[in-house]
Amino acid sequence: MKRTALAGSVLAVMALLATACGGGDSSSSGGDSAASPTDPSKVTGDIKVLTQRTDLVQDGTMKKYAAEFTKLYPKVHVTFEGITDYEGEVKIRMNTSNYGDVLMIPAAVKTADYPKFFASLGSAGDLGKKYTFTEKATVGGKVYGIANFANVQGFVYNKTVWQQAGVTHWPTTPDQFLADLRAIKSRTSATPYYTNYKDGWPLTAWTQVEGAVSCDPKANDAPAGEPDPWKAGSDLNVGDTLLYDIVRGKLSEEDPTTTNWENSKSLVATGKIGTMWLGSWAIVQMQDAARKAGKDPSEIGYMPFPSQKDGKFCTPLAPDYQEAVNIHSGHKAAARAWIDWFTDKSGYVQTNQTVPTLRGGALPSALKPFQDAGVQFVEMSQAQAAKVTSIDNQSEIGMTDKPDYRQHLIDVARGAAGGDLPGIFADLAKKWSSAQKTASL
Repeated sequence: MKRTALAGSVLAVMALLATACGGGDSSSSGGDSAASPTDPSKVTGDIKVLTQRTDLVQDGTMKKYAAEFTKLYPKVHVTFEGITDYEGEVKIRMNTSNYGDVLMIPAAVKTADYPKFFASLGSAGDLGKKYTFTEKATVGGKVYGIANFANVQGFVYNKTVWQQAGVTHWPTTPDQFLADLRAIKSRTSATPYYTNYKDGWPLTAWTQVEGAVSCDPKANDAPAGEPDPWKAGSDLNVGDTLLYDIVRGKLSEEDPTTTNWENSKSLVATGKIGTMWLGSWAIVQMQDAARKAGKDPSEIGYMPFPSQKDGKFCTPLAPDYQEAVNIHSGHKAAARAWIDWFTDKSGYVQTNQTVPTLRGGALPSALKPFQDAGVQFVEMSQAQAAKVTSIDNQSEIGMTDKPDYRQHLIDVARGAAGGDLPGIFADLAKKWSSAQKTASL
């Protein structure tokens, strides 16, 4: 499992969120802060951790982490609740006080509203020295969420499929990438590219092309002041054009309405699919699928977006979900202890081949090919994240969290809907620029 797209109307839910939960009642919730405990023997309580990793809850992996945690914190009992539609369910539950003790911050919550729902984890000055990307969850000089890990962006691919097609080097341009997919189609039995159209949420990963083309660490922030984020030459324009051309060129699955995310992992692992655009979090899931299928996990490769600047590839580095402590939790010390341990000491980051947010942490082995090739890791700014989200919600485009516009793009590319790519971009720009005038933080 991975994150799912927001379901329903974000605007309607945000209206509900605005009226829910005051600033937190210190008499019932134990105050509005959750400082890191210094004496594990004095930390007590039962805590519930909400997670979208239903697979790790069901197979017992999270219980194993909890068992290790309790060796250090013997008076804390941790349980987990895996939620398939994480965004859709949790944002509704946040209209009550019952949304776990530890949770990942849903995208629908405005940054300015974090103090209403989450306990402060400390000052931005202190935590910024220890972790990357704390600015995304900072309000009034206090940090309300810490990301366990960060991801880079690229294409997961089956090495054997690409080698059978005669491709031995990463493509450096979108045109070369398309040519390589055509070689896969003509020389192998694999589907060159898989959109994961039906599940939808994997399509939102295409927004993370921002920074891959321009190598600009502020590419994520640019849409806050740019009336047309899809203008010619922009990161989003280049990325969405490539997706459109893949589908139009019949280089993806024949019927995108029948795709299946869980099955796609096995299809990549067994060489039935050549390529998918996903965050680096997906690498280990594809490798696990290979093992289950009796295949060599080293056959799973990862390549950067086919674009170079000054002769070098760039890959955006951005945080995953940020974990927070429910301001209503009666066991904030225990909840904070879990976040600290899971982020710093559990080994989850290394096991899942992701990039640590703990400063000084080593890159995972799966990204060694990126290091060897001199790929530039572009640490993406989050300074305008709240504004971009506000505009996005107002526009109802879903640039960051919904698959709708890219599903429409695919439908147009495959001839299932009328229109063309310039028309799609023009419509997106119109909605975006209009929303900029009325969106509020």
